[in-house]
Amino acid sequence: MDLEQLRALAAVVDQETFEAAADELRITPSAVSQRIKALERSVGSVLVRRLKPVVPTPAGERLLRSARQLLLLADEALLALRASGAETHDAAGQGPAGGRAGTPERLRVPIVANADSIATWLPPAIREVALGGRIAVELLRDDEHATADLLRSGDAVGAVTADPRPVQGCSVRPLGTMVYRAKASAEFAARWFPGGATAEALAAAPVMQYDRKDSHQLALLARVAPEAAPPQHFIPDSVQYVEAVAAGLGWGMVPDQQDPDGVLVELDTSWSEDLELFWQSWTLDSPGLEEVSAAVVRAARVLRPSLDI
Repeated sequence: MDLEQLRALAAVVDQETFEAAADELRITPSAVSQRIKALERSVGSVLVRRLKPVVPTPAGERLLRSARQLLLLADEALLALRASGAETHDAAGQGPAGGRAGTPERLRVPIVANADSIATWLPPAIREVALGGRIAVELLRDDEHATADLLRSGDAVGAVTADPRPVQGCSVRPLGTMVYRAKASAEFAARWFPGGATAEALAAAPVMQYDRKDSHQLALLARVAPEAAPPQHFIPDSVQYVEAVAAGLGWGMVPDQQDPDGVLVELDTSWSEDLELFWQSWTLDSPGLEEVSAAVVRAARVLRPSLDI
C-alpha cells in the first residue's frame, strides 16, 4: 500500500468530501478518487461509501487506524529529515519531501478529552506543546466514557478517558481525580431547597445537564431520589454550563476546578462524585506523541492524585 493512497483515505474520511480532501492534499478531486480506487484494488475491498458526507465501510474503518499510525510515523520522519537539512525524495522521484502534497509543516497529533478537562486543567499542556513549534495538536471532545472509542477508530492517538482498561495497542497512565459536587447559586438553593436538599425538593428543582451523555446528575438522582424526574436544561458547553448554574437556571454537578473560590452553594457535602481519569495513547515509537503525553501528564498534576499514582 502506498502512503499517499493511505493519506488520501484519511483525508476523505476526515474532510467528508473528495473536494475538501483534494484541497487539503493540494491535488485534484480526480487524483484523490484515483488513489482511493487504487487502494481499494490493492486490498480487495470497498473502503468508503461515496456519499455526502463520505463514510468509511467496515473494511475502511479497520484500515484507517493502521493507516493513521503509519502516516504519523512517516510524517514524523519526514519532518525530522527536513529539520536536519537532509534532502529526501519520494518513491516517484517527485522532488524534496518538503514539497510533497499533503506533507504537514508540523506533526499533526489528534487527541480527545472530555469537556471539563478541556475547560480546566488541560489547556496548559496544549500551550506547552504548541510553543514547542513542531507539533500541531488537534483537540477533539467527547464524553469521558466514550473518548477511548476514538482510539479504537484511529481518530485520535491519545485520549483522556475514565476507562482504565487499555484499548488494544495502547498504553495507560493514571492522571488523577476530578471531584464533582452538587452545587447551585445561593438564590436557587434558597428558593428550591429551603428545608434542605430532600428527595421531594430534588423532584421539583430544575437540573442542569451538559448533554444526553452526561451521567453525573442522573447518577446522583438515582442514588438519593430514585423516583425524581425534575425538569432538565441542556447546555453543551462546560464554561457556559457552570455560568448557567451560577445564574440560577438549575443545580448541577460542578468540578472543583470550575468553582475554586466556592462561590456556589454545595447542596449536601456527601453528594460528591470522584471521576478518575487516565491517559491512553497508542504504543508507537513516536517522539511527537510522547512529547504530547508527557505534557498531558504534567498538566494533570493539579488534579487530586489517584490511589494508583
